[in-house]
Amino acid sequence: MPMQAPKLVILGRDGILNRFREDHVKEPAEWESIPGALEAVAKLNHSGWHVVVATNQSGIGRGMIDMAAVNAVHLQMMKLLAAKGGRIDAVFFCPHTPEDNCECRKPLPGMMRDIAERYGVDLEDVPMVGDTLRDLQAARAAGCPPHLVRTGRAAHLTEEELAPWLAAVPGMVVHDDLAAFASHLLQQELASRFAV
Repeated sequence: MPMQAPKLVILGRDGILNRFREDHVKEPAEWESIPGALEAVAKLNHSGWHVVVATNQSGIGRGMIDMAAVNAVHLQMMKLLAAKGGRIDAVFFCPHTPEDNCECRKPLPGMMRDIAERYGVDLEDVPMVGDTLRDLQAARAAGCPPHLVRTGRAAHLTEEELAPWLAAVPGMVVHDDLAAFASHLLQQELASRFAV
């Protein structure tokens, strides 16, 4: 019998799980979770969802942070999550600068395609959550249902400023934060289970 593909969600990192910093998160102490975000991941996990992070980390390519520091930051993130009863299955990241013209830097879909290959999933069944137009364009390019959280860089957008994003990424669903996204996804799942 073929193995069933896991239920998977892709999240951006900065501005979704933790507070966005213009100067990059360079050490574990600078990784500060957004209220309710870690609990939202745990809630998804407890409902059978696997959570994977896809993040642009151009600070590596710019020489602002090295791999040891990135690993230490992610270890801190995992520890804080574990304390809330949650986990992230994997962190995929693009270390390149925009000038590198790589395939993996969002808004290109390379990271999401790598995730699909690793997990054996169809991306049209994998919601992707971001806080920038670039994240949403990456979701659309990969074929993932796009979800915007109004935390991080999208926190202060007015409805007028958001309108071009909605036009650029049809089907985008907007949530206040990751907790609201998690509730939406679980309600949607419940509704589809009872649909005739």
